[in-house]
Amino acid sequence: MEAMRAVSLPPVSYAVTAERPAWADLPAGLRDAVAARLGAPVRSARVASAGFTRGFAGVLESTDGARVFVKAASTAEQPHLVDWYAREIAILDRLPADLPVPRPRWTLHAAGWFAVGSTAIDGRVPELPWSAADLTATLAGYAEVAAALADPPADLLGVGLPRLADLAWADLTWWREVAAGREPYPGPPPTAAGWAAVLPELVRLESLLVGYAQTSGLAHGDLRLDNVLIDRTGRAWFCDWTWLCQGPAWFDLVGLLLTAYGSGLDADALFAGHPAAAGAPPDALDAALAALSGYYLTGANAAPGTASPQIRAHRLFSGGLALDWLAERRGWHRPER
Repeated sequence: MEAMRAVSLPPVSYAVTAERPAWADLPAGLRDAVAARLGAPVRSARVASAGFTRGFAGVLESTDGARVFVKAASTAEQPHLVDWYAREIAILDRLPADLPVPRPRWTLHAAGWFAVGSTAIDGRVPELPWSAADLTATLAGYAEVAAALADPPADLLGVGLPRLADLAWADLTWWREVAAGREPYPGPPPTAAGWAAVLPELVRLESLLVGYAQTSGLAHGDLRLDNVLIDRTGRAWFCDWTWLCQGPAWFDLVGLLLTAYGSGLDADALFAGHPAAAGAPPDALDAALAALSGYYLTGANAAPGTASPQIRAHRLFSGGLALDWLAERRGWHRPER
């Protein structure tokens, strides 16, 4: 995998985007309850430095060597995170066996906080630009995940998973809002002729995703580099399953490959050659890129104050990659940036 174009990197590494409380900052009652679940006092805590929420997340090790990955949030101050963590643990409990995903251990309420424990993966977030080994492992691992979720078990569907088609109409048609004047133009246009030359096409392409997302299979829904861990053997593990939805696996693949495009790689070939893209409509990639570019770019200035301060830069970076990739595919002549 040799670079084909200039490499584009985020302003801050995805490995260090998070701002989280330290283990010692959590209420004593919560720390005691977690130690009780571990069966021994906590000897060390390695707080996760990747991600964009402000909830506690980290690997805890007890004095007897037990290790667990813990997420925790205040029920009063972070109710949305409590809901997300509870949903994720329910999904993890029902994902098919033998997939490279964490497994749930326990949940608890203590001292006004909610905490979930899952298996601790001894791994690292891939670095950018992607190395050939990390990207190969990640794409191979996701092929395994996508195949297992193409015919999902009934108990997993019983969690009540949203349909990507519905989410696409509600949350991924932001170019429509720009065209209607309900959202401002998000930055420089992808063509020297200006927004007027491409906005109708962006609106048309993003709208295709609503129909294309109709499927019986499942998609992770938030597949990005920072939701991947590479373990010591080189195997890729997939984390953060809150947004699992009924949708095509190729949509996940597009989101993951944004950073491969930014790494200067032939992302078109990587998409076309992946099993998850088999059977995708010919313009599925363009539809997904249009939808993702609008979602990220228009959402950059609406980032919640409860998230990491790095989320705005992440959205601008990701949306810019999606729009640049789409412009290259469509032959739009971009002005110098």
